[in-house]
Amino acid sequence: MSNSAIAARRADAISRGVGVTTQIYADKAQNAEIWDVEGRRYIDFAAGIAVVNTGHRHPKVIAAVKDQLDHFTHTCHQVVPYENYVRLAERLNQAVPGNFRKKTIFVTTGAEAVENAVKIARAATNRSAVIAFSGAFHGRTFMGMTLTGKVVPYKAGFGAMMPDVFHVPFPVELHGQTVEASLSVLDKLFKADVDPGRVAAFIIEPVQGEGGFYEVPRAFMQKLREIADKHGILLIADEVQTGFARTGKLFAMEHFGVVADITTMAKGLGGGFPIAAVTGRAEIMDAPGPGGLGGTYGGNPIGVAAGNAVLDVIEEEGLSERATQLGNRLKQRLQSLTDTVPQIADVRGPGFMNAVEFNVPGSAAPNPDFANKVREKALENGLILLTCGVYGNVIRFLAPITIEDGIFNEALGILETTLRQCAAEA
Repeated sequence: MSNSAIAARRADAISRGVGVTTQIYADKAQNAEIWDVEGRRYIDFAAGIAVVNTGHRHPKVIAAVKDQLDHFTHTCHQVVPYENYVRLAERLNQAVPGNFRKKTIFVTTGAEAVENAVKIARAATNRSAVIAFSGAFHGRTFMGMTLTGKVVPYKAGFGAMMPDVFHVPFPVELHGQTVEASLSVLDKLFKADVDPGRVAAFIIEPVQGEGGFYEVPRAFMQKLREIADKHGILLIADEVQTGFARTGKLFAMEHFGVVADITTMAKGLGGGFPIAAVTGRAEIMDAPGPGGLGGTYGGNPIGVAAGNAVLDVIEEEGLSERATQLGNRLKQRLQSLTDTVPQIADVRGPGFMNAVEFNVPGSAAPNPDFANKVREKALENGLILLTCGVYGNVIRFLAPITIEDGIFNEALGILETTLRQCAAEA
């Protein structure tokens, strides 16, 4: 088989709406390496978009899944429940930030987790409005894409969005949007468009994912918590991309000194197997009546088994601390190139959730062409990278946190060579 032959078949068989970043087709993967169907090896700095934080095919995760396969694959928890679902819920109730009693539900995708968090918030408050932020990404379902703060490609062509969703500018001082300016817009929103007494929840990513890997300023998160408490609004933390050691903490909200009422998670929880969760204050989570939450595949036993193993791996291998170490090394390497690569406008990110942003040299104009050139050249050199950002001018780094030191050093070498090549050709 060849990549080009499969790509031709794909074009005939699959909707163009399912975009792909590369035209390499995976044959096998292990930890931070992928081999395509032609036998070429790549270092994976995408990790399935922050899914395999514990690496491709971590032995402990695979062993847990194989053991579950020997017992059963599906009964539907709402029909015949199983103990490992309860155990994983208990562990998340303990692990999610907040010194209060919590409860959890399991679904299958991050978008489902967000949808259910909104349902739960509305049921608990008897309110309907939700406030999200520009640049946010919360999924491709109708509520998910309505909450998402980016039109192309997520909303374009899909008609009217869900009602009672409002957006406030996300504070990014690099782009001139200060904390004070965002808070001023929120205040004007309350005066002009929506009574705060009608708002069920704020939903926010502690570090924006698709939006560009911008971390919420600590002062803004704390003020948002204060405003929420003043008006009886719930705070939903979307930890789908930030969770499970990626930011140097098990959950990114641990960086802010305040806690959310509801937390959504997916991606890294399953270590490559589909599972998502919503964890929140017990009284809030109990607001919907029996049957109001769930789904046929929600909390599938294979994904639950993987989730329990992932939590074991994170703890046993100290992956939160490892994420901080790797991220510091990556950021230092990128910062050392700022004189050689004048397109670098910013290097950022907590833990191992890092990004480099590119501008046109000598200006504040975003440079998406350069970012895409870096991504393409890196792929030619054997390194898989992803772009992101409202302007498409950001490269995000999401390698498995379990990456071996030798492979990581090799990847840093490829990255430096790539950046120097692209800068020299610009």
